[in-house]
Amino acid sequence: MIAGTAHPQLYVYKLDKRVMAFSSTRKGGISKNNYGEFNINPYCGDSMEAVASNRSALCDMLGVDDEHLVLPHQTHGTEIRKIDGDYFSLTAKCRQDFLYGVDALMTDMPQLCIGVSTADCIPILLYDPEHNACCAVHAGWRGTVARIVVKAVARMKEVWGTSAETLQAIVGPGISLKNFEVGDEVYNEFVDAGFDMSVIAERRSKWHIDLPHCNELQLMTAGLKASNIQNTGICTYDSVDLYFSARRLGIQSGRIFSGIMIL
Repeated sequence: MIAGTAHPQLYVYKLDKRVMAFSSTRKGGISKNNYGEFNINPYCGDSMEAVASNRSALCDMLGVDDEHLVLPHQTHGTEIRKIDGDYFSLTAKCRQDFLYGVDALMTDMPQLCIGVSTADCIPILLYDPEHNACCAVHAGWRGTVARIVVKAVARMKEVWGTSAETLQAIVGPGISLKNFEVGDEVYNEFVDAGFDMSVIAERRSKWHIDLPHCNELQLMTAGLKASNIQNTGICTYDSVDLYFSARRLGIQSGRIFSGIMIL
């Protein structure tokens, strides 16, 4: 067993008294090297003992048991899954299968923390104050091109009747335009998807794309008010001492967990 006790240090968002929303930092865990210190993602190569210890500490902090902390096995797609009572009737293997290939989770169950893992990609947390429901979205460049956050808003409307005008959103720590340099093939993916590149990209020695702003614009296109969107403005590449950055650390490194829980 790994020695030590994790004490997660979280970036907590001001959202609504009925909900807890946060992004984890690298501080307060027991993972080592490029996984250090706080990582709960089991799919990135970290010690499973460290992941379990960090996860247990986060559950203690949130006041939930382990099964009520749910994160998907993301694959940069647009699959959105709702976590409800049926999920908890599944076997452990079926739960694992249910969460595979999923890049957004949504729920209206209290005392259930859902979240997504990122390390330069953009985490987006959505909260519907009218129906007390929430959603956590993972938007890398592929998910951004595929407009996953627009799909998430539409899915919330389908399930709960969510009104985009009252929906609240948080755009969490992710890579900034300055540091997200891409090849022409990635730039062209955005062009082909119909994005206005004059507002989300700049040509330097290569193209640079503003993923946080692109997702903000998508949220507004989906009907959200600009005043209901919080953007942390935190660049993971520049803030690698506090947040994981795959571009700085490599893909064999830890992940930020951005979670949301109805209280």
